[in-house]
Amino acid sequence: MPRNNVKVIFMGTPELSATVLKGLHDAGYEVILSVSQPDKPVGRKHILTAPPAKVQAQDLGIEVYQPDSLKTDEAYEFIKSKEPDLIVTAAYGKILPQRMLDIPNFGCINVHASLLPKYRGAAPVQFSIINGDDVTGVTIMKMDAGMDTGDILTQVEVPIDINDHTDTLMAKLADAGRDLLLTTMDDYIEGKLTSIPQDPALVTVTYPVKPEDAVLDLTQDARQVHDRIRALSSWPGCSTVFNGKRIKIYDSKLEEDDSEEAQPGEITKASKGDLKVKCGKGSIYILELQSEGGKRLKAIDCAHNYKPGQRFGS
Repeated sequence: MPRNNVKVIFMGTPELSATVLKGLHDAGYEVILSVSQPDKPVGRKHILTAPPAKVQAQDLGIEVYQPDSLKTDEAYEFIKSKEPDLIVTAAYGKILPQRMLDIPNFGCINVHASLLPKYRGAAPVQFSIINGDDVTGVTIMKMDAGMDTGDILTQVEVPIDINDHTDTLMAKLADAGRDLLLTTMDDYIEGKLTSIPQDPALVTVTYPVKPEDAVLDLTQDARQVHDRIRALSSWPGCSTVFNGKRIKIYDSKLEEDDSEEAQPGEITKASKGDLKVKCGKGSIYILELQSEGGKRLKAIDCAHNYKPGQRFGS
């Protein structure tokens, strides 16, 4: 079937979604509607902000729909009235009810940012970094009414760099997901692919990141501390305490082979932009931080305010 004869409804919200949506459009598929979550207040001033996928859809001249819920009769009837051949989702953020999954001629497929069945759920990218994985990837799956429980169509691996943050890894996964989707869709529509059920013995599930997940434990190995910092730098930003005040740490560099004698959290170097902190095993260099009530600063601009022997975490 020619791509411009396939009527696609796209559902997605963040930057990854915007990348996939543009890929579908540029590849010649007829994207008749883009569905995103509603605009949300952002920043200290709570400015109502459109999600990236909505902005991308508007730039491409695609109609946008932003229901509060897909479970209402109104949402169901609106989607059904579009008579889609296929629904494609990518980080939409909500589970589609079964009656909506049943609307398209070719069903619904999802672009998921992990190698399913590992890391189902809300935060697969963050937890792949927190857990120190060297590789993650993208799965194209047939959707069912569960949370990322559908059969697998195709997968591709994406390496994780030791200094990748969630944002940089998400960008890599967005590109990989776009490319994998485009190589999958034609064969899927023509019935050339055999889907594979997920192995229940290998399932892991991630939960939405909470602020308490970002509290650093500097008694952990340096690699664990470094991984948590880079996983949660976008939100909510990892934190510890210094001189009784909360301090956020947004970026770090790892030094695992470190034989310096010091207590976890102790500053062992604070000069010329180097702010080195001992962990349970090894050390990290703090590269970017923000004191409570202060500005976000690079270590090169503020390391001189700290002294060896002082401690984070106390």
